[in-house]
Amino acid sequence: MPELQGILVPLITPFTADGRIATDALEALAESVLDAGATGLVALGTTGEPSSLDAVEKQLVIEVCAAACHPRGATLIVGTDNPAQLTRWPDVTAALVTVPPFTRPGEAGVLAHFTRLAATSPVPLVIYHVPYRTAQPLSATTLRAVGSLPNVAGVKLATGTVDHDTVSLLGDCPPDFAVLAGDDVIAGPLLALGAAGGILASAHLATADFVALHTAWSRGDLAAARELGPPLARLSVATFAEPNPTVLKGALHALGRIPTPDVRLPLLPAAPESVESLVSALRCGRSCPRTASPSQLV
Repeated sequence: MPELQGILVPLITPFTADGRIATDALEALAESVLDAGATGLVALGTTGEPSSLDAVEKQLVIEVCAAACHPRGATLIVGTDNPAQLTRWPDVTAALVTVPPFTRPGEAGVLAHFTRLAATSPVPLVIYHVPYRTAQPLSATTLRAVGSLPNVAGVKLATGTVDHDTVSLLGDCPPDFAVLAGDDVIAGPLLALGAAGGILASAHLATADFVALHTAWSRGDLAAARELGPPLARLSVATFAEPNPTVLKGALHALGRIPTPDVRLPLLPAAPESVESLVSALRCGRSCPRTASPSQLV
């Protein structure tokens, strides 16, 4: 079972002015966040707009991410509803799979679903638990049962809150089951409670500071963690001011890191004021308070 820890970045899919994937920009983003300390990438997560990509484009995204991860020994997680398709990419560490949306099968049905999926998947699973999208809440008891299944490596926990079930799960995790923070704004509290890391879209920006936040909590350096956490949470609030990844793409374009801020329908571009708010927060520096120093705009 792979050890999942640290900050993983769910990459956006940048587009050229004529609507193609901006392969060079995607490669540069992948390499820059890994070189800044991220332990891995997530390809085709929600941030990457996978529902708007065709099969050829999805393959291209995975190949670019695999090429960045392989020489660095980095983790590569791929979002998919069919893990069997991942056999063609030997560098894939795990598959990110959601609780089946819309069906609301109940917790017993979710457990049965993942029992079967884990038994047939060629790679370990990371469960994406995001109930405000799937409409299926899961208790800590059910998450522990899922986490105890063979071939389940972890969970991206994106419940939007730190509630009793969150605390209960982090206080009693199955062996070799990684809880990864999936809500950027509350990543700090989850790391403080023992989360192994996070899958954080905001970590496209100020990557090194997010890595430092994880390191601080891992080492019990409360002073550093408390300095880093609040400004990074505010940065995350600005990142998610409009539907993800619209503001993030706008900021990355404004910083010259991607050729356009374009998203595909049904998403619409973020309002200029939302983009400017994020860029301003990022450029503010440590004194305002700290979000990222100029050297950390990676």
